Amino acid sequence: MPENKPTESSESLLQKVEGAEKVFLSGRRSREADLVSAVSVFLEMLRGFESFDFEQSCVTVFGSARFDESHEYYELAREMGRELAKLGYAVMTGGGPGLMEAANRGAKEAGGLSLGCNIQLPREQKPNPYLDKFIRFEHFFVRKVMLVKYSKAFVVMPGGFGTLDEAFEVATLIQTGKLERFPIVGLGLDFWTQLRKFARETMLAKGVISEEDIAFIHPSASVEEALKFIPLPPPRQ
Repeated sequence: MPENKPTESSESLLQKVEGAEKVFLSGRRSREADLVSAVSVFLEMLRGFESFDFEQSCVTVFGSARFDESHEYYELAREMGRELAKLGYAVMTGGGPGLMEAANRGAKEAGGLSLGCNIQLPREQKPNPYLDKFIRFEHFFVRKVMLVKYSKAFVVMPGGFGTLDEAFEVATLIQTGKLERFPIVGLGLDFWTQLRKFARETMLAKGVISEEDIAFIHPSASVEEALKFIPLPPPRQ
């Protein structure tokens, strides 16, 4: 275990509005109540912008919180984080356990910058101990903005609804021209076999996506293969 504890950004008004996202999404409310929610969202985003002040290029790694240290996917994510850090990238994850921890751990072991965007949940998702800095968000959608905003490439490890949500959001942003065509790597090829089959044999066959859309995501069986799709970061000034 690392000796240094991760540093959370400074205290904020957000601690006084825990559960704000659930309230915000509870249905029609007064304009005044929505204004209060808008202010809390603004403060949370501002906190993220102020806290993530770093110079180097960044890669975000998405993945499940449910794989422990003994699993092969954990070691794969750890290796991915390590190799990205060696290239000079900061490594950002959702900041939790499992494959997020593994990627942060690999980055920190290689001497790289390790960042986390944690989330407040009813069953608390504690930040992993391999983070140089993390922010604990209340709103999922603000957290996703931060996970996308700073990165020049995205690595999608095996995961559940949350991981798929993040991966499809990045793909949608690229598809609609809202995000530059940064690389998206699907690492852990065996896990994605059925989803890739569904995308090609159902979604593409029905015409709801195009061949170009499928090409957004680069399936990779190994870290070595994944790195072929991720360009070297520009030299730091």
